[in-house]
Amino acid sequence: MAQDTPTIKPPASPEEREENRVVRAYLDALHRPQKRGRKRSPDRIRRQLEALSTRITEARDPLAALSLREERLRLRQELEKLEAANRTSRDQLEEQFVAVASRYARRKGISYTAWREAGVSKATLRRAGIDR
Repeated sequence: MAQDTPTIKPPASPEEREENRVVRAYLDALHRPQKRGRKRSPDRIRRQLEALSTRITEARDPLAALSLREERLRLRQELEKLEAANRTSRDQLEEQFVAVASRYARRKGISYTAWREAGVSKATLRRAGIDR
């Protein structure tokens, strides 16, 4: 019996890897749940961190100080996430997506319908030059 020889794909070019990264980031942002309610600003979190530092040094009860330290850790994590999200906003991701989506779709054989089912809006696809 003759075995089928596997098709070996050449490694992706740097441009293809960048297109993959952009498309993945945009699709991830589309499906990332948005939090409800009032958004906390980085400045407000920083003020809370300063107040916590003072409260920790003034705390007489070691258990209260421990809880305050845990709250400080949570606020630091929240601040880091918020700052990272601000660096790459959804609008920026959409602009990057629009710039590469048409080439990516041709290269990967992705149809208009598949993009729509993935949650990409008609307007975004139109801007990207992807038609039905």
